[in-house]
Amino acid sequence: MGFNCGIVGLPNVGKSTLFNALTATASAEAANFPFCTIEPNVGRVAVPDSRLNKISEISKSAKLIATQLEFVDIAGLVRGAAKGEGLGNQFLGNIREVDAIVHVLRCFSDDNVTHVEGTIDPVNDAETVETELMLADLESLEKRVQPLEKKIRGNDKNAMAQLDLVERSLVTLRDGKPARLVEIADDEQKNFRMLQLLSAKPVLYVCNVDEASAASGNDFSARVETMATEQGAECVVISAQIEQDIAQITDAGERAEFLDALGLEETGLTRVIAAGYHLLDLITFFTSGPKETRAWTVSRGALAPQAAGVIHSDFERGFIRAETISFDDFIQYGGEQGAKDVGKMRQEGKTYQTRDGDIMLFRFNV
Repeated sequence: MGFNCGIVGLPNVGKSTLFNALTATASAEAANFPFCTIEPNVGRVAVPDSRLNKISEISKSAKLIATQLEFVDIAGLVRGAAKGEGLGNQFLGNIREVDAIVHVLRCFSDDNVTHVEGTIDPVNDAETVETELMLADLESLEKRVQPLEKKIRGNDKNAMAQLDLVERSLVTLRDGKPARLVEIADDEQKNFRMLQLLSAKPVLYVCNVDEASAASGNDFSARVETMATEQGAECVVISAQIEQDIAQITDAGERAEFLDALGLEETGLTRVIAAGYHLLDLITFFTSGPKETRAWTVSRGALAPQAAGVIHSDFERGFIRAETISFDDFIQYGGEQGAKDVGKMRQEGKTYQTRDGDIMLFRFNV
């Protein structure tokens, strides 16, 4: 599994339509009324990567397996969610379980589709959801102060470090800023993650536009892009309706023609995945042989044993070395043997940081 993203937003912005399109299923009911998604729907999709096919062709693999991305379609939020309004408690609980937030914003006008706030204003919608997350974080942190102070009186050093993080986070939140803007040192990251702050989740804004604006965006999406730039967040313009139509086209040639007619070079799914990978700082490595070529996802900076552990815990536990070839060398020299013949296969140890595109063979002993 690469990572999972919770699709969130106000009711009737196109969350479930987007989910259906991205997962090519009808498991999430898309309807014109709030809370049509009562339980979080989960769908997994293959991550498109042209390198997978190229590696497989050279290795003459019997099958190829892409890494996967998980989407969780979460019930719509309304004002007051932090106090339990609507499906607030469930909404906030579901967000706590995901790695990143895909925030769908309505950037189209349609008199036939009601808007819970009564007007189309995607920036205001984004602020509504963000505010609810920050209010929930404030309440959570304020409850922790007194117990931590009690532990400190008992000379608990870890509690002192935790309280410092709590107090710094509270300052940021009370200033109207999300917890992801709190400055955290590398050695504090683990403790900060333990706070499980909702507004600390990285955010990808998805501007759901009308079909005519899919290629170039519109005034609504332009405002969101400006907001995302100011926040250092990711932003993708997509038409959920077009993505739903594309999901029904199984022929690759017809799909390409459909996209070309709309002025699109790639599907929205591809753009969402690329933005998500960048957002979470993920990379892909490969394993390849006659039986299969497979893509795997790890965080950038993951050491070779950690990459091995993604495949199987025994690989990490008994890690000896990783026989590694870069993607470019693998292609240039015609595969493993060709790269090995010219000295392009490297023997990497436990301190090697996995690089995007590495083709790896792990040696281990349990």
